[in-house]
Amino acid sequence: MDVPPTSGAYRVGLDESYRPLPSLYLAFLSIWLVSACSWTVNTYKNRHFQTSNLQWMLTSVPLIKTLQLTLSFLFWYSCFNLQVCSLWMSFGVYVTGVFFQTACFVSFLLISHGYCIMCEHLSVTERRTTAALGCVFYLTLVGYRASVPYFTVLLLLNYLTSFYVIFHHISQNLSVLREQLSYIEDEDVHAMHDAVYAKYMMFKKFQAAMQVVAMAESVVYINMDDSSETYWLRLLVREWAQFSIFMYIGWTFRSQDLTQRFSVMPTSKSKGQNVVPPIYSIEVDAATFKDFSSHPWHIGVPTSPSCDSSKDAILVIVQYPHAYSLTTPDASASPAGVATSLTDPFSCKI
Repeated sequence: MDVPPTSGAYRVGLDESYRPLPSLYLAFLSIWLVSACSWTVNTYKNRHFQTSNLQWMLTSVPLIKTLQLTLSFLFWYSCFNLQVCSLWMSFGVYVTGVFFQTACFVSFLLISHGYCIMCEHLSVTERRTTAALGCVFYLTLVGYRASVPYFTVLLLLNYLTSFYVIFHHISQNLSVLREQLSYIEDEDVHAMHDAVYAKYMMFKKFQAAMQVVAMAESVVYINMDDSSETYWLRLLVREWAQFSIFMYIGWTFRSQDLTQRFSVMPTSKSKGQNVVPPIYSIEVDAATFKDFSSHPWHIGVPTSPSCDSSKDAILVIVQYPHAYSLTTPDASASPAGVATSLTDPFSCKI
């Protein structure tokens, strides 16, 4: 949190109403440190279950928060026990606080775009938009914290723009997932239903969490009470709200052993109407397999229990299930070209 204006190079008339602050910062430091360590260990252990780039990126948020709380605790502890209030340490609290809020909003923007959920990579436009909003948010927040004129208005405009982009992309992703669920039910390909429904529920929970974030940010900036007597209470409420919100979002998007085929996603988003394709397989003998070469296909395992016991084992070749677009003229994007050789959809796991 922000360091009160009473801080200076040395302790001069320090208000006793700030005495609970070292204990509060130490308590929240312990909570965030345990959460950051648990998050890192969980992401590392479950890194094979799904694309974990998003989870590794989210790790930076609790780490930055832990650093900020460490500096805050050391600052207030030294003020009350060593009679020295370090100006440089208070500046570190200020900078890490700005970094923490910026990292949070960049994370929210990436999740709203569907990074590692709807697609493996964001488009160039999405990456540039996210980077631009993050930089502008950082600069306006620095100006606002430094009480630069007119930066309150600029920060408000940046908040409105960021929340509009976040909610707009959440609505788009929910609409796409609803269409995919409808398509799955109409085409009776229920093997993909659990994976798509899991993503749909993730975005619904994230949408509710972002509504809470919007209200919490509004309350923080509307509250004009600057009295030192209630500073520790406002700090307690604000820190606990930040921890609860981020832990809810982090738990929703944690790295875990999700439902089968959750990671089936296109490399990047398509401008056309995306359709969840079925996964087909084709069986060939060993002689045909030697001459087989096709990048859009992944090679499965022999159907024989022991691949060494039989030289004529049948090999199962499974097409990589990229989502394809109905508006794409390229026939290679659709599995229809090999329909005469295919077995039932979803007959093999990838």
